[in-house]
Amino acid sequence: MFIQTEATPNPATLKFLPGKVVMETGTAEFRDAEGASASPLAVRLFDIPGVTGVFFGYDFITVTKDGPEWQHLKPAILGTIMEHFMSGAKVMAASAASANDADGEEFFDAADETIVATIKELLETRVRPAVAQDGGDITFRGFKNGKVYLNMKGACSGCPSSTATLKHGVQNLLRHFIPEVQEVEAV
Repeated sequence: MFIQTEATPNPATLKFLPGKVVMETGTAEFRDAEGASASPLAVRLFDIPGVTGVFFGYDFITVTKDGPEWQHLKPAILGTIMEHFMSGAKVMAASAASANDADGEEFFDAADETIVATIKELLETRVRPAVAQDGGDITFRGFKNGKVYLNMKGACSGCPSSTATLKHGVQNLLRHFIPEVQEVEAV
């Protein structure tokens, strides 16, 4: 098994491409070892000293670190991912596979339903594929008074360039297509 790695705009996060589907549908993010119990792979990755975050996308895993340099962490992370996939074990525990992608309740006024549908369509077709290339994800959370609220996950969470991505990329795109959008904010 050959696992590729890619740098992300977030220097504390590295993207791992195992050459296999990681999450058939949705995404999963774990910000600490206590919350990782839903995934046997995440639990094993958090056992590596210095790992502070794990994110699963369709065909990639992003790992966030604190402390040790990547040259010291990469071999242990690669070994853990390889052992997990070679064992045939599931990435997510069966009971958690469908529940993990929930970002919380969406909020928006019923009168704004067509605007929200357009926002979601633009996010799905234009924003999320680009952000996934960098090892992250952005999902819709809400729309109120001209402001779009988004969840940033994976490499995007805590990335130094995430504000620029939101303000100059996503906000400009949404404002171009939807005049009602005035601002975009991360939650």
